[in-house]
Amino acid sequence: MTPAALALLAIGIVVVASFATRLNVGILAVALAWPIAVYAAGWKADRMMATFPSSLFLTLLGVTLLFGVAQANGTMAALTQRSLALAAGRAGLLPLLFFVIACAISTMGPGAIATLALLAPLAMAAGSRAGVPVLLTALMIGNGANAGNLSPFSAVGVIVSSAMTKAGLGGHEWRVWAANFVAHTLAALLAWALFGGPRLLRGGVTLERERSEPFTSPQRATLLVGLAWVLAVVVLKVNLGLAAFAAAAFLVLLKKGDDAAMLKAVPWSVLVMVSGVSVLIGVLEGTGGMELFTDLLARVASPTSVNGVIAFITGSISTYSSTAAVVYPTFLPTVPGLVDRLGGGNPLEVALSINVGAALVDVSPLSTLGALCIAALPAGHEPAKLFRSLLIWGLSMTILGAVFCQLFIGFFAG
Repeated sequence: MTPAALALLAIGIVVVASFATRLNVGILAVALAWPIAVYAAGWKADRMMATFPSSLFLTLLGVTLLFGVAQANGTMAALTQRSLALAAGRAGLLPLLFFVIACAISTMGPGAIATLALLAPLAMAAGSRAGVPVLLTALMIGNGANAGNLSPFSAVGVIVSSAMTKAGLGGHEWRVWAANFVAHTLAALLAWALFGGPRLLRGGVTLERERSEPFTSPQRATLLVGLAWVLAVVVLKVNLGLAAFAAAAFLVLLKKGDDAAMLKAVPWSVLVMVSGVSVLIGVLEGTGGMELFTDLLARVASPTSVNGVIAFITGSISTYSSTAAVVYPTFLPTVPGLVDRLGGGNPLEVALSINVGAALVDVSPLSTLGALCIAALPAGHEPAKLFRSLLIWGLSMTILGAVFCQLFIGFFAG
């Protein structure tokens, strides 16, 4: 077997292992990449290690350190509690407000998983007290968090931006966010219409208002520094990750954050997973395995159907695998070669289809987002029932995501 075929086989093993074992697949990816690169392809070890995505790693680490400070000193929790008060006592507004809050927090930078870790316990409890069906609450906060997950400021957005830039499709960060946002907004509106949203609005149930505690001095400082960080990135075009290092260090030096708590909040397992898979992808590219992979994809699509087909494929894999750490790093680099082999298609549309198709299925109990919602389920509700409902929803999104990308993704690439 050629090194290219071995590298492609290794990718398949990593994808299967990502949903069949508890092993961090970043570790497995490096373990597989080593013999393929050094012994099968004859590379020097230094050449293989040069595939480590140092720029991506530093950017992800900087962003997660900054939001580790905000999480540890209670800034994100305080923002979430104050946002819930915006319902002004109206239970019917809660599902829509859940979506907006989750999307806003996720877009600011924490990403979907951190957002749900903060919001799910509060939202599931508040929704249950107000008579909002738990499935509706889970879908609104899950889709809302995922709607903002591809923001240029979030860890997953950085992963997508890095992969697209490597594929020659850089500079489209807000188009990526917009396509993902619209798809998840439509999914949330569908859930709202199907699972009791109109009835809640007609019901006119009022809620007891909860008093919010004022922001503490560390929280106010974190908000100001966070705002300055966003403005520096957007207006002054400073490097996202390096500026985040500076912002986090500044807060710790001012004693507005604790460095031990900040480091503990960093999702090290995700960083290892993303970096390890990226090393294997680098070996795949260097041995010619990427050409084999794109040939396989080209056999199941045509220039006119590629958007829907790639969305369905990535959505199906993402249902059981890690979207950010496995699906995006694996599929986004294939886009230029895939379009070339098909003899047609828009590379940006294909990339956006991968992003949306893989993300829409993530509100399922097999993903971290769905699992967080089930873990936050208030007493008196059946976890097994919510598990089944979320699983059906997640699987159905593979089809709806494919339809959305086939029919509408071109609006975001024009």
